[in-house]
Amino acid sequence: MAEMKFIGGYPENMRELIEVVNKTRDKRKDYTPTAMTAEQRKEVLEVHPDYAPGGKRELSVGINKGDTGPNEVIDLLEAYPLIEPGDIDLTRADYEVDLLIIGGGLAGTSAALWANNEGIPADKILLVNKLRHGDSNSIMAEGGTQAADRENDSPAIHYIDAMGGGHFTNKPDVLKGLVEDAPYIIHWLKEMGAMIDQEDNGDYVERWGGGTCRKRMHACADYTGLEELRVIRDEFRTRGIGVFEHKPVIELLTDGAQKVTGAVAWNLETHEYKIIKAKATIMATGGFGRLHIRGFPTTNHYGATYDGPVVAYRAGAKLRDTDTVQYHPTGAAYPQQIIGLLLTEKLRSMGAQPVNVDGEAFVFPLEPRDVEASALIRECYVRDKGVVTPTGMRGVWLDTPMIDVKNGKGSIEKAFPGMVRMFKRFDIDIVADPVLVFPTLHYQNGGIETDPQGRTNLDGLWVAGEVSGGVHGKNRLMGNSTLDCLVYGRRSGISAAKYLKNGAQFGNLSLDHV
Repeated sequence: MAEMKFIGGYPENMRELIEVVNKTRDKRKDYTPTAMTAEQRKEVLEVHPDYAPGGKRELSVGINKGDTGPNEVIDLLEAYPLIEPGDIDLTRADYEVDLLIIGGGLAGTSAALWANNEGIPADKILLVNKLRHGDSNSIMAEGGTQAADRENDSPAIHYIDAMGGGHFTNKPDVLKGLVEDAPYIIHWLKEMGAMIDQEDNGDYVERWGGGTCRKRMHACADYTGLEELRVIRDEFRTRGIGVFEHKPVIELLTDGAQKVTGAVAWNLETHEYKIIKAKATIMATGGFGRLHIRGFPTTNHYGATYDGPVVAYRAGAKLRDTDTVQYHPTGAAYPQQIIGLLLTEKLRSMGAQPVNVDGEAFVFPLEPRDVEASALIRECYVRDKGVVTPTGMRGVWLDTPMIDVKNGKGSIEKAFPGMVRMFKRFDIDIVADPVLVFPTLHYQNGGIETDPQGRTNLDGLWVAGEVSGGVHGKNRLMGNSTLDCLVYGRRSGISAAKYLKNGAQFGNLSLDHV
């Protein structure tokens, strides 16, 4: 077999297809496909993975019995626990704290800060993480954080955008809290030292997101989540708040009824159970990308395995919107080593166009994510106008060089330094050449049902971030995830602190629900 020849990171046959994109770029620079009508969106969503046959079933146990969800999710919710209750000695606790926080991303870490701000001493707060503190989807977030802080915008307009993006299934009061707190959150991040992109005059650089009618995306180049968590985690460590790493929580403890009283953690290094007694608990364990639902690759980190909803559900917590999954439209489809990694929506907001094998821009670049992802799938598998890689992966081109055409030379390197470096490892120059993309498993739309203060139906249990359900409904817009973590990290931390200051006491420790 002849050796495959590569030119600029691409095999020869793909290089020929890139030339088709290059030749049509000048014709496309002043053309953008029209946004879809409601009817057109409904039609294209028929190819969305959520609607494909055979991938879902009804939940047969618990408070949400009868709800549907992906098979991979239902398998976990119906599974037997990892422990035998009789093997755990609950007569004494290894640790006693006022506030236990499970999860160390943006939501959990910010919750700890806000509880401390409200008067809960640092030595009475304990954050427990499955991996290292900060190993999370948060640090992989690239595109930005939404906040309506311009004169032509308002939280009400932000609310309408998010409600439409969620197909009007969002919990109204929870979404209201998200959009109302957003401008303050950006101010708080800036005060903490986050390097948010600014114009020369000091105004924030704000860009479009899919499904938005105003520019309100605040970014830190293309490592927004990493930068936001940097300043928040630094403050966390400065305050001396307790943290356990490599200790996943494998069950919640209750008082035998509807009150959460702590958790059982597993020490990955010593292989020992640790009993944590807590007056209040905040769950912030993130999403489920590593379940690889329907076999999709994912943008998520290795700890995103749906632990939080599973243990909370066994304790009696109510879930919602378990039936929908968000697939980000533009995951890497080439090279093989990075398949599924996130190529932020910000690329499209700055001018990069999805382009098919014939060099045609076939979809409005900033449709809501479920619509955009469906359009890419349709182009590859229904219309057969995708590009096939040497491994058989299909995708369409994302014409990244168009960003410099529309915004001036150097715009890509300034706005996406991390992405430029990542592709250069594979000898691909995204300034000169397009990249191949296909939808990738990205976000858990639903989760543990929350109220506007992060409370659940269980006494003593709060939720924040991707583990929660209600704020996004059945589809999330770009920039509302990091915002969710920060707003509901704050709200849950404050609410739990008030609960503690109102005289909350330790409860009995039981695994009867298991």
